[in-house]
Amino acid sequence: MESKAGSTTETNPTEWVRMFFSDENLELLNSIMYPKRAEAGSYLYWEGDRADKLYFIKKGRVKITKTSGNGSRITLYMFHTGDLFGQIDPFYDAAQSFDAEVLEDSEFGVIQRKDLEVLLWQHGDLAIDFMKWMAAMQRMTQTKFRDLMLFGKPGALCSLLIRLSNSYGKPGQDQEIKISKRINNTELGEMIGATRESVNRMLSDMRKENVVEIDQGYVVIKDLEYLKNVCNCENCPKEICRV
Repeated sequence: MESKAGSTTETNPTEWVRMFFSDENLELLNSIMYPKRAEAGSYLYWEGDRADKLYFIKKGRVKITKTSGNGSRITLYMFHTGDLFGQIDPFYDAAQSFDAEVLEDSEFGVIQRKDLEVLLWQHGDLAIDFMKWMAAMQRMTQTKFRDLMLFGKPGALCSLLIRLSNSYGKPGQDQEIKISKRINNTELGEMIGATRESVNRMLSDMRKENVVEIDQGYVVIKDLEYLKNVCNCENCPKEICRV
């Protein structure tokens, strides 16, 4: 799980995991992982499956979605290389609440619940780190539901753009931030529970206000403070304010 240096200004995703786990505890987790490969378009698990594994992404990307009663899907998380994810409750059985779709050919280190339980019993400092990680995941979910419920679709879109800037942002001229991942309006809509047409209209309004622009398919944020004001940004730390 070593960090990889590079010239990009994006936050190194592996460093996100290191915010919660020490190097020694990451090595402990690595010692109980078994390898798994998955092709783009496949699913690691479905809602209702047994929740008994964690996944560390060695290479690739995964989308976590929730299906509503009317059949529409909301994207809650976008995990990528260096992320640890999975719904797991040590010491008792639980069911998955979400679906996990593999977006590109990926490689994982898989941690089984029974193996994790042994480590947590043996290493109290690992148990504390694990609790920190679980608390951060819970807070991420809470803040995303807050965005969807409290400030309408414009607020949710503004919050999403801030999260994307924290995950994939590159600084440009005059304090501009370019989101280095191409994400179309349909995908943006899935992340906030809106239609593509609604996202088109909201982005059009923001372009008129000179808040954002689209540069060859990439979103460029020109006025970050405007986005923060619309969604009543609480200035959460970047380990929470991410996609």
